[in-house]
Amino acid sequence: MAASSVTRRLFSAAATGQTTRWERLKKSKAGGAWACVYTKPDKTSFEMRLLDVSNKLGLLSPWIRNQTSDQHMLNLVKLRNEGRLRHISLGLVALTFCADYDPEADLYEAQCSHLSVPWSSLPQRVLDVGFAGRWWILDSKMKEYDVNDEEFKNLPLHMQTTQPPSVREVEAIEKLHKDSWLAVQMENDQETNIIS
Repeated sequence: MAASSVTRRLFSAAATGQTTRWERLKKSKAGGAWACVYTKPDKTSFEMRLLDVSNKLGLLSPWIRNQTSDQHMLNLVKLRNEGRLRHISLGLVALTFCADYDPEADLYEAQCSHLSVPWSSLPQRVLDVGFAGRWWILDSKMKEYDVNDEEFKNLPLHMQTTQPPSVREVEAIEKLHKDSWLAVQMENDQETNIIS
């Protein structure tokens, strides 16, 4: 109840026009930051998205799958199965990164704090960034996941790219489509020549 009254106060002051533009801008940034923190995805949302992606790719034939999408998904699933996938929340964003070992491993290298990977290597280990309810890298890798670019590399150059038709071509196609619905009319001279 208290949270709704706070958000009502934040957004109603900007809507009334009683404050200056600078104050409204500051309030909108605070509201935006609150919305980012509130909609930040968590570890379960990443695993659900990963499961959804792997199911989508699993329905496709290996010859149709985009290799970038497939390799990224297979790498994430392998790391998850090995227990090396980690999740960290940084306030506005959430990061998913890979670790060297499973936290339950009893190896000396996995348990010794002096041998652990420094935080300065985190940018090279980041696999995905969660912000505003989305996992951005996973979503970008899944664009055109059902288009295999390798299928088209042997085509001639003019067939490798497509362009939208011009206005004249569209009008010609529409006219042909309209004409295809008309009844066929035959001339009487042709009928008499066929019968006689």
